[in-house]
Amino acid sequence: MSSRREIPAGSREAHAGKGWPLALVGSVLLIASGLLSWSYDPSILEDVSVTMWPASVQLFAMFIGLAGLVLALAHRGPLARLGAWFDTAAGLRALGLGAIGFVVLSLVAIAWQAGGLVNIDPGGWLALLAALLIAVGGLLLPTPRLRSLAKALTRPILEILTIVVLMALVLFGSAYVLGRNDPWVFILFLVMVAVITAALAKARFFTWLSHVAQRHRPVLTLAAFVVAFLFPFTQDGSDANMSIATQVLIFAATAIGLNIVVGLAGLLDLGYIAFLGSGAYVAAMMSHAASATIGFKPPFIVVMLIGACVAATFGLIIGSPTLRVSGDYLAIVTLAFGEIFRLSMFNLDGNNGPDLTNGPNGIPGIPDLNFFGFDFGKPHTVFGFQLGRFSNYYFLLLLLVGFVILVFTRLNNSRIGRGWVAIREDERAAEAMGVNTFALKLFAFAGGAFLAGLAGTIKAHQDTASSPDQYIFLESAFLLAAVVLGGMGTVAGVLIGATILKLLPEKLRFFSEYRLLLFGLLLVLMMRFRPEGIIASKRRQLEFHEEDEELMDEIQQDHLIDVDAESRA
Repeated sequence: MSSRREIPAGSREAHAGKGWPLALVGSVLLIASGLLSWSYDPSILEDVSVTMWPASVQLFAMFIGLAGLVLALAHRGPLARLGAWFDTAAGLRALGLGAIGFVVLSLVAIAWQAGGLVNIDPGGWLALLAALLIAVGGLLLPTPRLRSLAKALTRPILEILTIVVLMALVLFGSAYVLGRNDPWVFILFLVMVAVITAALAKARFFTWLSHVAQRHRPVLTLAAFVVAFLFPFTQDGSDANMSIATQVLIFAATAIGLNIVVGLAGLLDLGYIAFLGSGAYVAAMMSHAASATIGFKPPFIVVMLIGACVAATFGLIIGSPTLRVSGDYLAIVTLAFGEIFRLSMFNLDGNNGPDLTNGPNGIPGIPDLNFFGFDFGKPHTVFGFQLGRFSNYYFLLLLLVGFVILVFTRLNNSRIGRGWVAIREDERAAEAMGVNTFALKLFAFAGGAFLAGLAGTIKAHQDTASSPDQYIFLESAFLLAAVVLGGMGTVAGVLIGATILKLLPEKLRFFSEYRLLLFGLLLVLMMRFRPEGIIASKRRQLEFHEEDEELMDEIQQDHLIDVDAESRA
């Protein structure tokens, strides 16, 4: 593929000579604006009132400006060699428009807290001018003829270094954003990341990165788990942030299990939280809590297997009579199952049924886990870093997530996974080709429930209590949203979706009752502009962009390259 688009004709070509200087000057001015004061009040946005000492939002603006400078120099200048492969014009257009949104939101935050636009210092207005210059310059730039990214910069050392740098940015970025107490700074950091990410995506950086990931998949996997392992050491013993991190991992492990049902098999499940709850209740009833109702106290590894098998059994029970229906009818049945589970946990209190769950009171006081003398409830010092209770559970959950990812990827790449995809695309055609659709759908339900049950057993001990109110329909809806938002059928997408859906509500408490409104607006915008999810599989990209022949051709060629790389590996 020699090019993706021809050089546009007309007015944009006539003004092409003006576009590059405007984008370059705008990027430099945006960097310079970070060195100036944005507000006279030091209490706003973690103090953006100091000249030549950038903080928070000023640094974010400088990072956007730096990204614009690199793209401009790649379009024409010392880095022009990069411009032969990357669509720097499209990247600058996206960066400029995003920068305008970022600066406007920053100025709104300052005016909101300081009491009017008059309290904005020159640095803020200079940033707005710079963002406009980048946007105008990017709009005037023509798109050059682009080379295929299959062999772009194929230097192993450079590619591995890129992976390491990106993983380091993820680690320190996560540590930084979780340490922000100002909600405006948190939001603006996410906007900054979104702007730079969108610009790089338009410039085809992530397309190149996908080829790099295929060539160095073991390195990428190892780097991702090293970053996840090192995360607790960046939190300075903060239990608040590690509590959020453990909830994210539980949510992610459960969402990956749901991804088997929804993402691979194409079955809509609105009661999936019941499988997580069944595992949690099994662990609670078999724990050493004073209110535990089962006298049998096996080792926790055995409890995990029992909880997972009970959840899988529930999956078989609900799946056997209902999987012969599909679509809306299946959704209604699974929704009913989720509510039946919750109400059953309310009624198994010894009055309306067997005394198993203590009814609405649940099972409180579940003790912390203890493996071979290692007490998960006590802080421990490792390499001079103090790790609290939630950090201990974080490492255990990290092992669980690794196991769940391994199971998901192996199933996805097997004949079973291909059968699920065939059922999702066209069940009747799959059945006509000899695929046992009922058995595979039943296995999807049972397999996804098994993984959710594993996560539930750890959740019970991490929460120290288990009650019916934890497993309401809204939790099932959030799990489904994580799969759809992140990208159905992918692992990385679901992990990102789960992180967003668990992190945003916690950090947006400043907006009180409006936080769910903002959260819903984000989902609506996501479904409008990227319905295939944040990280979409090649197949789903083809489904959602059938009308874009150029993009389809590029995706298909990229997919053939990825398959070829996998076969060589």
